[in-house]
Amino acid sequence: MPSSSFRILILALLATWTIGLGQPVSLLAKEPSIHLQEVTRAKCEKILRQAIDSDEFWPSMHAAEAMTLAGAGDEVRQRLGPRLEKEEDDQHRCGLARELVRAGDREKVAILFGILAGEETYGHVHACESLYKVGEVGDKQLLQQARHQTENTIKALMAAAALGRAGDLDSLLFLRDQVKHQDSKTARIAAWALARVGSEEDIPLLRAEAGRMKDPLDRVMFDHALATLGDQAGLLSLKKNLSHSDSQIRTSAATFAADARATFAHERLIELLEDDNLDVRVRAAQSLLVLSQPMGIPH
Repeated sequence: MPSSSFRILILALLATWTIGLGQPVSLLAKEPSIHLQEVTRAKCEKILRQAIDSDEFWPSMHAAEAMTLAGAGDEVRQRLGPRLEKEEDDQHRCGLARELVRAGDREKVAILFGILAGEETYGHVHACESLYKVGEVGDKQLLQQARHQTENTIKALMAAAALGRAGDLDSLLFLRDQVKHQDSKTARIAAWALARVGSEEDIPLLRAEAGRMKDPLDRVMFDHALATLGDQAGLLSLKKNLSHSDSQIRTSAATFAADARATFAHERLIELLEDDNLDVRVRAAQSLLVLSQPMGIPH
């Protein structure tokens, strides 16, 4: 049994341990919120207002999400309402309806359920994902059907995420089981969902399964899920990934910085406002605005 003085020495060493990031673990302690200078806030808002009108559809939806979270829901409804009326692509209609619902137009939930109920399956996954993101399950019948069908695994996962967010224990068990799926894409989507609807109790499972992920995009989803649930190693990975050479990984890290309340990363997020990739800039702006708020955000 090590002496008490030896244990104290080990704890002291651990408190200043680094993992090649030039940053002690102890410095990753999260503050409740960050102070955002007005010039930086104005830059974030400018990026989002430019992006919401972009020809890049999904970054424009991410910009709408960020604007709503920053308190500009009225403006989002004014900008997206006319676009929804003209849109014919069901996946895009899901994105527009989702952001309008998030911005306060709850009547647009009917569009999401209508797409999910349709015989054309093209928009079904997006409808389930969108219902999860806005916290709507209706009478649960359509989502339960989507959850239990076996033709499209991603559709089942997104439906489970929506139901799990509403407290459905069977769906949570399903997501935890799918984290262990042999197919890495399936596993990483389940990890993505557990980041938002799971708990600290899922950390050991995510840690165990992360080790078998070979593709960097699969691995970062596990790392960022762990970060969101408060795992220190996951937070370190998130910090490192904010500087990754792959823009998809930078985007993911910038997005999860808000979910993980990674206030320690605010300086790097400010740097990412100058990133070459639009979605990285949008997600960095979103996280900065959210982290400047005293409380967390709805997922």
